[in-house]
Amino acid sequence: MAEDLLKFVSVEQEMPDKRTADLRSEDFAEIYGRYSQAGATEQASRCSQCGVPFCQIHCPLGNNIPDWLKLTAEGRLREAYEVSSATNNMPEICGRICPQDRLCEGNCVIEKDFNSVTIGAVEKYITDTAWDEGWIEPIQPRVEHSQSVGIIGAGPAGLAAAEELRKSGYQVHVYDRHDRAGGLLIYGIPGFKLEKPVVKRRTDRLSASGVRFHMNFEVGREASLGDLRSRHDALLVATGVYRPRPLKAPGVGLTGIEPALDYLTASNRKGLGDTVPAFDDGRLNAVGKNVVVIGGGDTAMDCVRTAVRQGAKSVTCLYRRDRANMPGSIREVMHAEEEGVRFEWLAGPEAFLGDDRVTAVRAYRMRLGAPDPTGRQAPEPVPDSSYALPCDLAIMALGFEPEDLPALFAAPELRVTRWGTVMVDHSTMMTNLPGVFAAGDIVRGASLVVWAIRDGRDAATAMKAYLKAEARAAA
Repeated sequence: MAEDLLKFVSVEQEMPDKRTADLRSEDFAEIYGRYSQAGATEQASRCSQCGVPFCQIHCPLGNNIPDWLKLTAEGRLREAYEVSSATNNMPEICGRICPQDRLCEGNCVIEKDFNSVTIGAVEKYITDTAWDEGWIEPIQPRVEHSQSVGIIGAGPAGLAAAEELRKSGYQVHVYDRHDRAGGLLIYGIPGFKLEKPVVKRRTDRLSASGVRFHMNFEVGREASLGDLRSRHDALLVATGVYRPRPLKAPGVGLTGIEPALDYLTASNRKGLGDTVPAFDDGRLNAVGKNVVVIGGGDTAMDCVRTAVRQGAKSVTCLYRRDRANMPGSIREVMHAEEEGVRFEWLAGPEAFLGDDRVTAVRAYRMRLGAPDPTGRQAPEPVPDSSYALPCDLAIMALGFEPEDLPALFAAPELRVTRWGTVMVDHSTMMTNLPGVFAAGDIVRGASLVVWAIRDGRDAATAMKAYLKAEARAAA
């Protein structure tokens, strides 16, 4: 009803309750609470229902945001969930971890004068409520097909594809080298952004729906890509990208310099109750240490905020551009600053100092020069500007590159680009190998979870068309 909407002129933006920095720095629980029903209804009512929904346009999934905000404002929550889940396999996860300030909320029409609608928090509320009310049930396909699909990688792209393929009745097998499904959702993203039971209930639902998970299964060790091709009618490669991007600098081989993902994985495993020798012996534990994180993306923010919770003596983020040009979420920077992280903007590592173990990072000031090929101003060192930062643990959060999949999968025939990403026909998402598809970061390079979900859904659509054609040809 019209009276339930367009309240942005009279209702202020209000996020769910956020724990204070002092309290939240003591544990890995999520920092935001959850709206009450009245709070979610009120905030959803701020939507302007604009004629051109820029929130939807700037969502990689094309989520029908105005409609599910309208339904929430009208108290029609189950319908809101149905609309939200129609385009997104993990709405409550995206509501927690998407950089809404750069996507939907950052492009909200009312943002400039009235502050945006709290799209992410409402999205989270809708689906958390759906779980609580039992509206989310195992998938029951209308028909069962004998054709089977193998998916390599249990991250967001693989899980989204698995769900879409299972809905259509295909026999889905997911292979992953880790002991838990979820990929970076489990091992890369800290609990203060995404508590692990939120991920597990998703993978448990897929298991209950008939998706078979083969964990601790490393392609190239347990089976080659060719072996899996012989087992299944189609394959999807959705491994993500995990190899840390290297930094060339004097002293980079010293003890105490660690890749970001190793550090985050150790912390997440410890939180899950695993025995983690590299954490227990102090190598991947920041307690009592001067920590320097190099990088400015969301992974770097995860690292600095993890170090705070582990009891670091000091935490500094070293980033070569300024605040306005950092790739990570500004909201995450704000959270980190509240928790005591120090940011060294326009600064880069020149060398790592120490005998056997790092004791300091020698940094230099930088300035933004002429634009690079991407249009961003390229950072360049300021002469004679070096200075030292005390450092007992340096964490390299410079991004990720693909592993050598042709070698890893014992499949030299699999074509990759000059960057190492898997080469696909983007109209079909198929690789050069018939029936083998690829999606997510292993195709587009390191990106956002929401893009991985989109790619997984698109790959599932392409695979269904391929499988139908194969079935017709065999009939």
